[in-house]
Amino acid sequence: MSEIAVPVIDIPAQLPSIRIAVLGTGKMGGILLQAFLKQNLFAPEHIHATVAHVERAQALSTQWGVDVSTDNLAAAQQADLILLGVKPFQVPDLVAQIRPALTPEKTLISFAASVKTAAIEEAAGIEIPVIRAMPNTPSALGAGIAGLCRGKFVTDKQMDLARRIFETVGRTVTVDEKHMDAVTGLSASGPAFIYIILESLAEAGVKVGLPRETATLLAAQTTFGAAKMVLDTGYHPALLKDAVTTPAGCTIDGILELEEGGLRVTLIKAVMRATQRAKELAAG
Repeated sequence: MSEIAVPVIDIPAQLPSIRIAVLGTGKMGGILLQAFLKQNLFAPEHIHATVAHVERAQALSTQWGVDVSTDNLAAAQQADLILLGVKPFQVPDLVAQIRPALTPEKTLISFAASVKTAAIEEAAGIEIPVIRAMPNTPSALGAGIAGLCRGKFVTDKQMDLARRIFETVGRTVTVDEKHMDAVTGLSASGPAFIYIILESLAEAGVKVGLPRETATLLAAQTTFGAAKMVLDTGYHPALLKDAVTTPAGCTIDGILELEEGGLRVTLIKAVMRATQRAKELAAG
């Protein structure tokens, strides 16, 4: 008996008409591009990306099934939405390079730390919509968060599109641009601070007799679970802390040690210092 042919269903992209270019497809650019493909956000034939080297462009084009080249201007010419994924000091040169392709109808989204929307608008030389984003590294697992702010020419519809883009890799918050350095200090630098806390909890588990692998798993899942409780319940962390802290129990003794050691103040100072450094980078 002959097999029945199963028709191949071509599912249309969620945003089939939008042409997008990712200029500088490094770590974060690659994370976003792969999320677009996995979630079928844009049509593959409308996705263009660039990297620095021809060999890598060819390899990534084969791997992802989209146009990858080293030509930033050509990619920008073929796009309605242009993501700037280069390092902060490279942004002015990149915008100057693609300037012939820019029009007020196109939108620029930059995720270069500390580069202000006004600086990109000035480099473009026209009244073009510019959105600034600050994602973080957990975006690689779809668990990131990105702070977003708008330049002076951005519409609500364009902001909605930016949120949709970064929600492919996690959550988003929209803030005034004056708060973007604080976003950098808290959520972009924050994973490193959490890793130190997590590592310390695991070391403590080893100190009290647990095997290292078990201690690390307990510390990591506890950190994950505590964060999920805050996100899913919407309760203030202090309220959730009090729910764990029974009278004359074990937890209150541990909390007293944390307070005596200054953990709370140290974490606050860490975010303040990282924020200050972001401001210094912005000042050049």
